Amino acid sequence: MSTTPKSDAAEETAVPSSDAAVTTQQEISAEIEELASAAQHAGGEARQPSIDYPPYRSSILRHPTKDLRHADPETIERWAPCFGHRDVHPLEADLTIGAHAGTNSQVSGEPIGERITVSGRVVDGEGRPVAGQLVEIWQANAAGRYVHKNEQHPAPLDPNFTGVGRCLTGPDGSYHFQTIKPGPYPWGNHRNAWRPAHIHFSIFGNAFTQRLVTQMYFPGDPLFALDPIYQAITDQKARDALLATYDHDLTVPEYSMGYRWDIVLTGGDRTWMEPEEPKEHSE
Repeated sequence: MSTTPKSDAAEETAVPSSDAAVTTQQEISAEIEELASAAQHAGGEARQPSIDYPPYRSSILRHPTKDLRHADPETIERWAPCFGHRDVHPLEADLTIGAHAGTNSQVSGEPIGERITVSGRVVDGEGRPVAGQLVEIWQANAAGRYVHKNEQHPAPLDPNFTGVGRCLTGPDGSYHFQTIKPGPYPWGNHRNAWRPAHIHFSIFGNAFTQRLVTQMYFPGDPLFALDPIYQAITDQKARDALLATYDHDLTVPEYSMGYRWDIVLTGGDRTWMEPEEPKEHSE
């Protein structure tokens, strides 16, 4: 099983086109500032964003709106994933090579863009490693384009880059990916809206019901202050936890830049995770 890369540019444009066309970045930024100020006056900044965040126009479509349904745990567990080292090939963690073993990929050339190494550890709130976890990533290419049928961004596709990879965490909770640094891209939230460069991460527990999804960003991106998705997290410490750090020891001489990013699953310093989406709005 491999992850199909999602296109945020496609899935985040569930906004009336007339609203997106007339709402300016200045208006969105003013809404962000007003909500941040209100959060501070209300007793502090929240580590997790509210499920409805008005500057993120389609946020109402990205969370459940109906009561939860009871499910038979035994039925769910029949469909629980069971991952072993034979199920996930080591080459699937290298997005810069075309023919991924076991994926039936017909891609054979090298992708265009800045090669990067992304590595870190998946740990619990006490810093203990979480081993044997399936970590999947998906991302845009260097031009900010996803391989997705609903992608509308007119940037070029890279025939040698699918933008998807996966690996299992080691005994020390570590993961390791070789990929291309993604580019920023426009999306339909408002007029002249652009998303900061980011990589999506998915972490599985012992069942599909334990799947967690988040995003990793790159330091120093000028779009942070303008992005309502990033700004929906009003706690600065929680936002900083989504930023990778440059790591010269991970940098491969004459080949790729290195970034380190750890994922904390529990506790007060846990990494922000995206809220679960209702089925009717999922892809």
